Amino acid sequence: MSSATEICFSIMTTGVAEVGELPSESLVSCKLCLSEYSPDKMTTLQDCNCIFCTSCLKQYIQLAIREGCGSPITCPDMVCLGHGMLQETEIASLVSAEQFQLYKQLKFEREVHLDPLRTWCPSANCQTVCQIEPRDSGLPVPIKCQTCYLTFCSSCKEPWHVEGSCSEGHLMGIASEQGTLIKNNSEALIKQCPVCRIHIERNEGCAQMMCKNCKHTFCWYCLQNLDNDIFLRHYDKGPCRNKLGHSRASVMWNRTQVVGILVGLGIIVLVTSPLLLLASPCIIPCICKSCQSKKKKHGPPPT
Repeated sequence: MSSATEICFSIMTTGVAEVGELPSESLVSCKLCLSEYSPDKMTTLQDCNCIFCTSCLKQYIQLAIREGCGSPITCPDMVCLGHGMLQETEIASLVSAEQFQLYKQLKFEREVHLDPLRTWCPSANCQTVCQIEPRDSGLPVPIKCQTCYLTFCSSCKEPWHVEGSCSEGHLMGIASEQGTLIKNNSEALIKQCPVCRIHIERNEGCAQMMCKNCKHTFCWYCLQNLDNDIFLRHYDKGPCRNKLGHSRASVMWNRTQVVGILVGLGIIVLVTSPLLLLASPCIIPCICKSCQSKKKKHGPPPT
């Protein structure tokens, strides 16, 4: 009786292990939460074949819609070799219908802002997209809205002025967008990104700005490119000297951190390189032995 009981218990425990426990080889690791899930809980991107758990990918897309201003949603993997982009079908399948409609609306508004041949009607009660017919001379042209029939200037968006140029305030804004520091406009609360022309409002923080739309880094006061200025040397001289918004000690601490990271990486490379060279005579024979054992294991049986 005891032997029969042991046999039944062994069969039951074996069945539970086979059904309830998945082998480790069938689990897939998510690059965002670093957890392992079964393949049915993972989602593979069509563009780059990167794989993430569906829960993390949903949260990432929802945040990208709220913060991205309609810009394309890229692969969450920062080191994605394929530079993948999420397709609209993928976005629609992972978020609610309301969020997807919001994404499409923001995407359309972004396309209009970036299109030199389209603009919004400046009338407060009109949301019409008007077409611009540019002239070879590059001068402003009149635009007539087909909905409210307002005729306005393609440059300053004011009612069309037959004689004279655009208002002085608008010309000052154009000069600022081109990177020229103008005294009366350097403290403006709203400016346009020098690259994508999206309007940005600065209510607090330092003068080093990053556009959420195109990820371009620039100085708020003179709009100079700061993408490659990791040490913030721009604020050491010129009209923007000492206007970063942080104390001198904070700037020096930031530079010290950058230098420390670079020096640390250099030390790691210098230390590990000789060790790898010294260990290579031991590593290579081990690899060769493992390869030979695999070949013998999977090779044809002796006859």
